[in-house]
Amino acid sequence: MQNKLKKLFTHSAIAVAMLTSSQAAFAHCDTTEGPVVKTAQMALAKGDVTPLLKWVTPAEEQDIVTAFEKTLAVRGQSPQAKELADMYFYETLVRIHRAGEGAPYTGLKPGIEIDPAIALADKALDSGSVDKLVNSLTKAMENGIRERFSHASHNMKNQDDSIDEGRKFVASYVDFTHYVEGLHGLIKGGVAHHHEE
Repeated sequence: MQNKLKKLFTHSAIAVAMLTSSQAAFAHCDTTEGPVVKTAQMALAKGDVTPLLKWVTPAEEQDIVTAFEKTLAVRGQSPQAKELADMYFYETLVRIHRAGEGAPYTGLKPGIEIDPAIALADKALDSGSVDKLVNSLTKAMENGIRERFSHASHNMKNQDDSIDEGRKFVASYVDFTHYVEGLHGLIKGGVAHHHEE
C-alpha cells in the first residue's frame, strides 16, 4: 500500500509541478515519444527547421540549423545513413534543449512509457480542456491526503500505550505532514522543469 501511495504522489507531484510552473515544461522531452523528437521528425520530413527553433534559445539557433543541414545532406545516402543521421540530430536537439533549461542530458530514451499525468497534460493541451487533468490530480491528491490522515489519526489513539505504538504514530505523523508539506511547496512554488529522479 505504501509503494502504491508513493507512486500516486510521484505522479501527482509531477503534474502539479507542471501546472504551477512559470515555464512550459515537458517532462518527457528526452524520450523518442516526446514532443521534441516528434517535432524533429516532422521537420526533417518537410525539410524545414523553423518549427524546431522554439525548443532552443536564440543563442542556440545556429547550432540547430547547422546540425539540421548536415542531417539533411547525409540522410538521403542510404536507409542506414538516414537512421544514423536522424538519431544524431535528435540527440543534438534534445541535448541543446535540455542544456538551455539547465537540465541534465543523459541520452535519448527510446520506448519509455510516458507518465500518465504527463500524458493527460498533453491531452489537455491537444483538446483545449484541462478538466480531466484537474479532476484526476485532485482525486489523486485527495486520496493521498486522506490515506495518510487516516493512518496517522488511527495511530494517534494508541500512541501512549507503548514505545512501539508511539513510534508507529510518529512514523505515520511524519509521513502525513511531509506529504502535505510537499504538495503545498509544489503548489506555492512550482518548478521550472522536471529533472531526472
